[in-house]
Amino acid sequence: MNVKSDTKERFTVITPQEASLSVIMTEELRNLLLPYLQKDIPHIVLNLSAVSRIDPEAAPAIAAIQQEFYASSHSFVICCLQPDVEKVFGAADLLDTMNITPSESEAWDIVQMEEIEREFLRDE
Repeated sequence: MNVKSDTKERFTVITPQEASLSVIMTEELRNLLLPYLQKDIPHIVLNLSAVSRIDPEAAPAIAAIQQEFYASSHSFVICCLQPDVEKVFGAADLLDTMNITPSESEAWDIVQMEEIEREFLRDE
């Protein structure tokens, strides 16, 4: 799978460069993303702006990846869903349970807010 990665100060933006995302490709994506859990900058923003089609089975697979990040106390925010991709996530009832934002800058805000929240909870 062809992806673009851009490491920022507190997170990495991963942008698949494929127009279509199959369930098989989500396994490749999982193998690409899970090593970030061991890095100094473990938080991920998954920018799906280039993806115009997604297999119905791929949406729950991406949700499972997101849950692995949150189970490890790391952020994983998805942004820039195209309308047909958003419909697939909606049909799987995932839009309300996942961190999905309309823009990359809003995804950055969520990562930063979650980091502050984790620090606050750690201090209690």
